[in-house]
Amino acid sequence: MSACVPTRATDPSDPHRASHLHPPHSPPPTPPRRFRIASADVSASIAVFLIALPLSLGIALATGAPLQAGLVAAAVGGIVAGRLGGCPLQVSGPAAGLTVVTADLIHRYGWRTTCAITVLAGIVQLGLGCLRVARTALAVSPAIVHGMLAGIGITIAVAQLHIVLGGTPQSSVLDNLRALPAQLARVQPAAVSVSALTLALLFLWPRIPGRAGLLLRRIPAALVAVAGATTTASLTGLVLPKVDLPSWSSHALAGLPEGPALGLVAAVLTTTLVCSVQSLLGAVAVDKLAAGRPDLLAGGPGTARGARVGRSDLDRELLGQGAANIVSGALGGLPVAGVAVRSSANVQAGAVSRNSTMLHGVLVVIAALLMVPVLEFIPLASLAALVMAVGIQMVSLHHIRTVTRHREVLVYAVTTLGVVVFGVLEGVTLGIAVAVGVSLHRLTRTRITHHERDGVHHVHVRGQLTFLAVPRLSRALHLVPQGADAVVELDGSFMDHAAYESLQDWQKTHTAQGGSVELTGRSPGTSIAEPSGAADCRCRPWTAWRNHQCELPHPAVASTPTWSAVSDTGTLGAAGPAGAATAAVSPGPSGASGASGLSGASGASGASGENGGPDEGGRPGRPGGSGELGNSSGPTGSSGPGGPGTSRGPAGSSGPLAPAGSGGHELARGISAFQRNTAPIVRGELARLAREGQQPAQLFLTCADSRVVTSMITSSGPGDLFVVRNVGNLVPLPGEESGDDSVAAAIEYAVDVLKVRSITVCGHSGCGAMQALLDSEPGGARTPLKRWLRHGLPSLERMADDSRAWAKLAGRASADAVEQLCLTNVVQQLEHLRSHDSVARALRDGELELHGMYFHVGEAQAYLLTGADGDELFDQVEAAADVSV
Repeated sequence: MSACVPTRATDPSDPHRASHLHPPHSPPPTPPRRFRIASADVSASIAVFLIALPLSLGIALATGAPLQAGLVAAAVGGIVAGRLGGCPLQVSGPAAGLTVVTADLIHRYGWRTTCAITVLAGIVQLGLGCLRVARTALAVSPAIVHGMLAGIGITIAVAQLHIVLGGTPQSSVLDNLRALPAQLARVQPAAVSVSALTLALLFLWPRIPGRAGLLLRRIPAALVAVAGATTTASLTGLVLPKVDLPSWSSHALAGLPEGPALGLVAAVLTTTLVCSVQSLLGAVAVDKLAAGRPDLLAGGPGTARGARVGRSDLDRELLGQGAANIVSGALGGLPVAGVAVRSSANVQAGAVSRNSTMLHGVLVVIAALLMVPVLEFIPLASLAALVMAVGIQMVSLHHIRTVTRHREVLVYAVTTLGVVVFGVLEGVTLGIAVAVGVSLHRLTRTRITHHERDGVHHVHVRGQLTFLAVPRLSRALHLVPQGADAVVELDGSFMDHAAYESLQDWQKTHTAQGGSVELTGRSPGTSIAEPSGAADCRCRPWTAWRNHQCELPHPAVASTPTWSAVSDTGTLGAAGPAGAATAAVSPGPSGASGASGLSGASGASGASGENGGPDEGGRPGRPGGSGELGNSSGPTGSSGPGGPGTSRGPAGSSGPLAPAGSGGHELARGISAFQRNTAPIVRGELARLAREGQQPAQLFLTCADSRVVTSMITSSGPGDLFVVRNVGNLVPLPGEESGDDSVAAAIEYAVDVLKVRSITVCGHSGCGAMQALLDSEPGGARTPLKRWLRHGLPSLERMADDSRAWAKLAGRASADAVEQLCLTNVVQQLEHLRSHDSVARALRDGELELHGMYFHVGEAQAYLLTGADGDELFDQVEAAADVSV
């Protein structure tokens, strides 16, 4: 069989492609457009409606607005914002985050003026959307947003507690707290019992075990809680205040705003800020949820005509929210914003388009018109308990842990207390002021140290070098004796003019007195006198992984190789006066699976040294952001820093250790940079992983090519991935003849012991293994590489099979036969995976997913295998690339 397979991308006789052709010089036929609602959207809209109905009434009750206002806002948010917004799957309506703002407006200005303020806030949102400033709202510190929501949640919970106890809430948190002892003295048992039943059903319903629980949990807990409490109150004859929905003919609409102009402007700005920030952050959160559903990103079978749901258009979302607030305020509804609970329920229920959100709004309209007699049976205590639970959940322990880890707990605490004590606008203003102060403190927090080693004085500046740090810098520099050798390391990305002049003046003076000064830094912008070779440095502060290109290769220093620890000064082994390493450990592959460059591969397969074996926690390690250890391959593809003629055995040299040439120096410098800059940041997380062991969610099987950095292209960190690397990302079939124990053991360990939830086979462009398969000839010496590549022959046969359609890339045909074989190989290896017993068993039990991936190195573009329309299609995933906000 010939290994050379011609490309068929443009063959008109191909039966798989002939059906897609149309006559030349004529536009493709346009099918008639019909309005269709997917069944997934119908079921999702019902689920969202069942959640939105009780929550809308509860939020209206908490604000002191007419109860119909909650239904109006829910309907308008679903229909108007759902149709015009830029996030198709986000559900808008009355939000708990707006409760405190709206309640304060109603207390100050009355209901009709509050509606007018809502209309004006919508107009401001339209203006902001037209100015395309939606992205700037995301610049608000998450600590401020989380603190604002926590303060609002505390305010809601304290106010609703009075209704739960059978009383009436006061106008502020402090007043509610002062009145709480008196309220506890006159508790209404009926209200407390109904509230307790509501809370019990709300929290216990999602925890029903077994198959029955799996079916029952499809009914929203909020609906079950309110319905159960309402039914119990009616059957037992409890006398309680209940929902009172007046006739729609007497429903109050917006009126002209009345009140002091400055106060009204502040009210409009506050409403605009809270509505906009909550909606935009909600849209980003929905993007993250949608990224977990490949059918949404690639137009799966549930979507209409293969339409895909891309990233949210935040400016359009702001326009849609503005239009919804104008309509809601004009019709006498509450302010509208994106709601996280309903949006997440919409995505998880399987919605595939904006039709789900709009249909939920239509259902709210129907309920508001036809279900009034039923709604009036609901006790107010039940709605208050529901809203109180929502308020408590807004104080998220996860958010507190996050802001603590990022050292922003002060911003969070000040914002929360400010919202609780003073109000939303005042609390957010205080939070912004504290956040700015913390940022300025960090900007001016510069560490300057001085120490002497081997007669060389080292001055290390960590942080931004501004005029505020000049006195400390001057003191450290004057500790260097006259005529001494000095090294000044500037470990920061900014230096102002005052610091520059101070440093330059000292350098000139010290040099004139017979001393020597070497200025170094990670960024070219921090160097005054560039050392030799620095002009070729291509590093930037955001590309620390390119530091291996910052220094030109230099001759190796002959020395007796020894093991030595790496300090934060960049030496490995004995160091000379200049700090050059004289001995180093030279890594090399001990099997192709640990190799990082295909050109230097000399073995077959296995779990990579990146996180291959079990750690002290009893589980295999997980790849964490630092790349894989293997062959060092330069930009030109040379076998090592020593040049093409360098002999590299399994350990990287003819002996057990290699002398420290440029490769050893680069290794030492890289480890030193890790110990100095990265280790202090990740030490806490790695210590936790060492204690708890690894719990990776994915097995990632990819090629040993040094250009494929799994942690970078998957944005993963320590403990996220269990990685297997081998030449050609091959998965040998199980069995004594064709199997490979190394790869099979890694698969079995990942599936049966680590319980990974997904396995990804990742190919890449320019794969040398696929080129070797195409160029292979029958016969010849059976080298280890050829024996390993026999596992790729089924991929070659699959591509040559005319009865199969080729795997395709979205948007273009394969560039050549090598790229086509790379794509086909991913599909074939996924089939090999299914033949392993552990994988087949996990797939049968629904505990595992398989994914195919292709990474184009030159384009830095990732593709996922989607299988749309029955084809093997690799589609781009740029829609999921901006969901980390």
